[in-house]
Amino acid sequence: MNNSYSKGLICCLLATLSWGAMFPVMTDALQYIDPFNFTTIRYAIAGLAFALILFYMEGKKGFNLKGERWGLAWLFGTFGFAGFGFLVFLGQHMAGPSGALTASIMMATMPMLGLLTIWLLKKNRPHASTFGFILMSFAGVLLVISNGSIAEIMNSPSNLTANLLLIAGALCWVLYTVGGSYFPHWSPVRYTTMTTLLGMISVAAIDVTLVLTGYISAPSISTVSIVMPHLLYMALIAGLMAVLCWNVGNKIITATNGVLFMDVVPVTAFIVSALSGVVPTSVQLLGAGITATALILNNLNQRKLAQAKLSVPAMATSRT
Repeated sequence: MNNSYSKGLICCLLATLSWGAMFPVMTDALQYIDPFNFTTIRYAIAGLAFALILFYMEGKKGFNLKGERWGLAWLFGTFGFAGFGFLVFLGQHMAGPSGALTASIMMATMPMLGLLTIWLLKKNRPHASTFGFILMSFAGVLLVISNGSIAEIMNSPSNLTANLLLIAGALCWVLYTVGGSYFPHWSPVRYTTMTTLLGMISVAAIDVTLVLTGYISAPSISTVSIVMPHLLYMALIAGLMAVLCWNVGNKIITATNGVLFMDVVPVTAFIVSALSGVVPTSVQLLGAGITATALILNNLNQRKLAQAKLSVPAMATSRT
């Protein structure tokens, strides 16, 4: 495995580990502030940090959108930041005390959503083995969150609206991830920064509209100060570091492989919860092991498939 591909794997892993921890963090933050204002402030901080990084690395030309597909960048930014941020955390808030676990579980739908999206948009049908590894990783996730009792999850009452919001939010992030492939000449830093800044137009417009219509109230200074630790984590770790790592990683290993790492999110969320006193059972540890194994096997398989494709033209050339 070359260093570049290893870097892509590490970047995707770091991103998903950070996102796994953000759901327990949000559980506490949502006791004091609504998900809309929180998301707006979060991405305002992250967007400023991204802009400074882009200016340092690429200068003013990095912000030049003349001749660029800025409308498409705005659309993907809206999906990634307004869509994901608002829908997922609103769904988590509606799900109640179990919202962190519920939201993180729903993120495990991203690999399958990602494959279907890429198949639809790119007309690129994934290999059958890839579907198999995704099902394997999802099975591991189910073991972790159900402790082996799938029937208990199926029979427990659930908030349909919350779950639909969470799945819609997951789809938004898949679309944002795939969107990076439409800007192959942009660096990961530029794609991250420009989609964040353009997406913030939608985030701010929605938030202001909700405040003016009385659906939510503008947060007070005291409220913001209370959730400032949560904001710093969400903006700088789960936002700045994680989103940048995610875009770097997916540019290297492709979105088809990258979205599989989203199965790390619910496992991480469970582990963070376990640190607060919930001891994992042997079944749950087995599930985490299955998910990790699926990630490793899938990436080894993708490398094997890629090498097989390269060998076919080489053999054809040697016969001519």
